[in-house]
Amino acid sequence: MQSNNRVLDDLAKVANGAVSTLVGMKGEAEALVRQQLERLLSEMDVAQRDEFEAVKAMAQKARTEQEKLEKRVAELEAQLAKASPKKKTKK
Repeated sequence: MQSNNRVLDDLAKVANGAVSTLVGMKGEAEALVRQQLERLLSEMDVAQRDEFEAVKAMAQKARTEQEKLEKRVAELEAQLAKASPKKKTKK
């Protein structure tokens, strides 16, 4: 009976060690994959999230300014059309 308990204890220790090893390997594998992805992305010249968000904000601001300017030009053209008399064309 003692030898059965000892065998079970040994098996439990081996299983526990295997689990610990697998957990360690998982962490190492994740770190390796992360490094490889970061290297690949840097080689591909992909923008970082904060850089993308900054450019996106700049584009939105430029779009808003463009819309304001388009509206202002339309208003000025309307004023100009009212101010200048239309010329009659000869037929």
